[in-house]
Amino acid sequence: MVVWAIGLFAVTMTLVIWQPRGLSVGWPAAAGAALALVSGLVAVADALEVTRIVWNATLTLIAIIVYSYVLDAVGFFEWAALHMMRIARGSGTRLFVYVTLLGAVVSCLFSNDGAVLILTPILLAKVRELKLPEKMIVPFVMAGGFIADAGSMPLVVSNLVNIISADYFGIGFGDYALRMLLPYAASVAASVLMLLLLYRRDIPRSYDTAQLKSPAMAIRHRGLFAMSWAILGVLLLGFLFADKLSVPICAVAGLAAAAFLAAAGRTGVVSARGVLREAPWTVVIFSIGMYVVVYGLRNAGLTDVLGSVIERLSQEGLWWATIGMGFLSAGLSSVMNNLPSVMIGALAIDGTNALGTMKEALVYANVIGNDLGPKMTPIGSLATLLWLHQLSRKGVRIGWGYYFKIGIALTIPTLLVTLAALYAVLRWS
Repeated sequence: MVVWAIGLFAVTMTLVIWQPRGLSVGWPAAAGAALALVSGLVAVADALEVTRIVWNATLTLIAIIVYSYVLDAVGFFEWAALHMMRIARGSGTRLFVYVTLLGAVVSCLFSNDGAVLILTPILLAKVRELKLPEKMIVPFVMAGGFIADAGSMPLVVSNLVNIISADYFGIGFGDYALRMLLPYAASVAASVLMLLLLYRRDIPRSYDTAQLKSPAMAIRHRGLFAMSWAILGVLLLGFLFADKLSVPICAVAGLAAAAFLAAAGRTGVVSARGVLREAPWTVVIFSIGMYVVVYGLRNAGLTDVLGSVIERLSQEGLWWATIGMGFLSAGLSSVMNNLPSVMIGALAIDGTNALGTMKEALVYANVIGNDLGPKMTPIGSLATLLWLHQLSRKGVRIGWGYYFKIGIALTIPTLLVTLAALYAVLRWS
């Protein structure tokens, strides 16, 4: 049973990462889930439990990405990028810091997928307009890719990992944010510092601002642009009160996305049907299917083994539990992808005897490890694989060897600083 569970997971994950002939990530996960059910590795009741855990998370992510697509069509992200390029006033270092911070804000509000798949191509296009050598473009590209995950921890909706964890352990939107705001600030600050250290010789000293167009020229519909700010405010308030009213956050996100999409469709700025067609619906199939396969690992007893390691960490005190859980999750996510990794971690934590602050430390450290850890390898998250593919289509090739070297150098110190910030929040709260 153990060998079959590990083998099924390995084959499923390989097909998800490899995507032979452009195969959608949802279908290998669905096939793996079907085999797990047919073989008896998981029961129908397990599959229903998995669906209960992930449906809210995946539908929320789809709604946020739909909202982000409309914002992109309106020109919101290009407007923001041009503003960063203007206020940097010709300084290459300031520009590098400002666009990295912009990526952190976009990741926070519109998820890491929105930051990677929408903002990064815009930044690449704008930096190329400055006629910089290719060597000076790579730092901006790498910064955009890294900060998308490093900045995706402050809100439940910032990352699918966060939503799944919050749903599994019943953490409210406000409670989650209070715990993660300081780690988020630490993560962003450490990321900016490490990026500057690694790329200090490649960042341009200056650039010509005369060739930049006005940010206002990026806005394609002023009414929708103004509406986007109003909907964003209502959306955040809705998230804050949703758990108090026992309303799933996917309902709040879905209503906001539907209202914005309908308004944009009436103006002709976007095709509502086209946006819905492009939405990543296969992520629902992927999430359910992949987690059914992960449940097979649980039923085979492998999460119990991980749980015993976590139990031992918790016996060493709050500091070592926080640091140990974070690095354990980061290591797992870097080799097996963060979406199955976060569920394996959650199942293992739930099986321990940890209570109160200690359990909080394990839960939040698991989230941080799965938000940051995937950046160590190209296969750590689907968003990174899509990002690399998108960059190669635009003529920017990031080799896996180069990615490993930069990813590990950036991730390890950033992860340590972020986990230390989490420890400080839990220790003195």
